[in-house]
Amino acid sequence: MTDDDDARRDVLFLLHDVARLIRVEADKRARAHGMTRAQWVILVRVEGQPGLSQKELAEVMEVEPITVARLIDRMERRGIVERRPDPKDRRVWRVHLRPAAQPLLGALHEARTALARMITCGLDRAAIAQFSESLMTMKATLAQEPRPSRRAAATAAAADTSPPTNIAASARELA
Repeated sequence: MTDDDDARRDVLFLLHDVARLIRVEADKRARAHGMTRAQWVILVRVEGQPGLSQKELAEVMEVEPITVARLIDRMERRGIVERRPDPKDRRVWRVHLRPAAQPLLGALHEARTALARMITCGLDRAAIAQFSESLMTMKATLAQEPRPSRRAAATAAAADTSPPTNIAASARELA
C-alpha cells in the first residue's frame, strides 16, 4: 500500500468523523428548538421549494416516504407546515410552510450560521474557499459514479482483496 492510499483512507475517515460530529451537534441545536434534524431539513427544503411532495422530500432525504409522512404529521400538529392536495394528482400531497414556521426558521438559520462558524473557526477565508471547492469536487465525482446494488457491491468488495485505487473506491469500502 502506498502513502497516497493511506492519505486517502485518512481523508475518508476524517470526512466520516467530521460529518458524524456535525450531525450530533445539529441534532442538539434542533432539539433546542423542539424538533429533530430531519424536521429541520424538511423546513429548509420546503422554504426553498414550497410545494414539494412528500415523495420528493423522501428522495432528497434518502428515507422512506412513510418516514417523511410521520415527520410531517408532527410538524402539522405543531402548526408549522400544512399539506395541500396536488391539483393535478389527488394521490399527491404538497407540503407548504405555515406562518408559524417563520420565527422557527429564523432561529434555525441562526443556529446553522453559529454551527458553520464553530466548524470553521481557526480557518481563514482562503482555506474555507479551498475546502469548499475540494468538497464540491468530491461530491461531483461521487455523483457521477454508477450506484450498484448493495448486494452487488458487497459481493464485489468481498472478492477484491487489492487496495482501492481511488477515493470513490475507498468510499465504497467504508460504506
